[in-house]
Amino acid sequence: MVSQKENKTTSVQQLIANSRNHKTKKIVEKAMPALLFSAALISILTTFGIVFTLIFETFEFFKRVSITDFLFGTEWLPFSGNEPLFGILPLIAGTLKVTLIAVVVAVPFGIASAIYLSEYASEKVRRIVKPILEILAGVPTIVYGFFALTFVTPLLQQIIPELKLFNALSPGIVVGIMILPMITSLSEDAMSSVPNSMREGALALGATKFEVAVKVVLPAALSGIIASVVLAISRAIGETMIVSLAGGATPKFDLNVTDSIQTMTAYIVQVATGDAGYGTTIYYSIYSVGFTLFIFTLVMNLLAHYISKRFREVY
Repeated sequence: MVSQKENKTTSVQQLIANSRNHKTKKIVEKAMPALLFSAALISILTTFGIVFTLIFETFEFFKRVSITDFLFGTEWLPFSGNEPLFGILPLIAGTLKVTLIAVVVAVPFGIASAIYLSEYASEKVRRIVKPILEILAGVPTIVYGFFALTFVTPLLQQIIPELKLFNALSPGIVVGIMILPMITSLSEDAMSSVPNSMREGALALGATKFEVAVKVVLPAALSGIIASVVLAISRAIGETMIVSLAGGATPKFDLNVTDSIQTMTAYIVQVATGDAGYGTTIYYSIYSVGFTLFIFTLVMNLLAHYISKRFREVY
């Protein structure tokens, strides 16, 4: 009788506990959407705050400097005494030089690595090689910068004697190495998502493994591959530390890659580290350069989004 009574008492306690747990779960269920919405709202407001700050400060700059001189000027000399020049084209040229060299390095090696990992490597090899490649993405960019300045540049000078200590070539190559894991990883994911039935069908028709990779898998995963390349280009355009350390600080509007350059990000670093006083035209120029950089990366991200949607294959 006592045991039955204890069991009944325990059951009542469990019911009370379950009831409390149920109430707690209901409160959590009701609170979570509000908390998640708050997190999303903070992110959106932060984005608007950044864009608003850029636009506001850039507008202040264009009160002092003609927008036509800024967009079409071929000389960027903000520290030149009484007549500073703010033509953005030399900084854009420096940025594009580094980006193009990085693309030439990263795209062939990245896609080739992705084809190997997706079509030729065994599962064991893929599990080892892919994380090792992705470790490159975790290396601090300042380490890449010192690598470019102290290893790649002296190495290239053995081949190209006229190469200056600060140049566009070595940071471009190292930025290419930096974005290589992004292209490889995203492209490999896109290629691995292609159904095996397509590979087996091509093999059954007599295609070789290489033909399957190049003529079947690669076109089928094209949207993901192109999107990965565009995102990597966007990353290369915004790279800061490598170009600041190894590119130099000489903005020039030409095609020479062996001489010192200055990119948009490198200029922002130069001014932001104390080369100009607050409220001066030079100070506001970093916002105009930052806004230009923002437009570049925004266009690249929108392009990646469009390509991903436009050429997406549905299996």
